[in-house]
Amino acid sequence: MKYTAICAVIGLLLAIAGIIGGVGAFVFALLLAVIGGVAGAHLDGLIDLSAVVRGRGRG
Repeated sequence: MKYTAICAVIGLLLAIAGIIGGVGAFVFALLLAVIGGVAGAHLDGLIDLSAVVRGRGRG
């Protein structure tokens, strides 16, 4: 699937979470969507998280 279709589905799921669960559920679903998007971008090779995971090297 392309990112456009995936983002559309995520938007619909966030709307449902906001309607059913209120603001708290919407914010939690939004946080999970951002984490999933970053993980997906890393797996697609768009961003490199290895520097963040390793942290700073000792001097």
